[in-house]
Amino acid sequence: MKCLAASSLIVALALVSPLALGVDCQNNIPASNPDSIYQGHADGTVTDTRTGLMWKRCSEGQSWTGTTCAGSASAHTWNQALALAEASTFAGLGDWRLADIKALTSLVEECRHSPAINNTVFPNTPSSGFWSGSPNANDSSRAWVVFFLNGGVISNGRSFTNRARLVRGGQ
Repeated sequence: MKCLAASSLIVALALVSPLALGVDCQNNIPASNPDSIYQGHADGTVTDTRTGLMWKRCSEGQSWTGTTCAGSASAHTWNQALALAEASTFAGLGDWRLADIKALTSLVEECRHSPAINNTVFPNTPSSGFWSGSPNANDSSRAWVVFFLNGGVISNGRSFTNRARLVRGGQ
C-alpha cells in the first residue's frame, strides 16, 4: 500500500510541475543546467534564476501544450529570425529578442548531446543550429549560431536558415 501511495505522489508531482522529471543526463555526468535553476511558468515560458532571462520553452514554429513542445521548429534566415523576435507578443509580452551568443550558449547542457540542452525544460528541441542575435564582427555577412547537437558554436552566413528560440529580460 505504501508503494502505491508513493507512486501516486510521484505521478501527481509530475502533473503539477513539468520540471519534476529532471534533465536526462548521459554517462553519469552531472547536469550543468539542472532543472533546479529554472522556474517554469504555465504560459510556456521559463526563467533562468541565475541570469534572470525568460526563455520561450519551445523553438519558433512549435507550440506549448502545457507539458511539451508540439510541431516542428521552423527555419529562418538571420534577418527573418530578428524580425520574428521583434514582432512576437508571445505570452502577452512584446520585448522578445534573439539572445546574444553568450546567453544562448548558457543553455548548452554539458551532460548530454543530441540535443545538448535540458530536455525537460526545453522539450523536443531540434539537434540543429539556432541563431543568436550576435553578428560576426569580423564578417558583416555572418552571425553566430549554436548547434544543439553538441553545443558547438559557428559563424554562419546570414542567408542560411537556422532555428530560433526567443528570450527577454536581462541587460
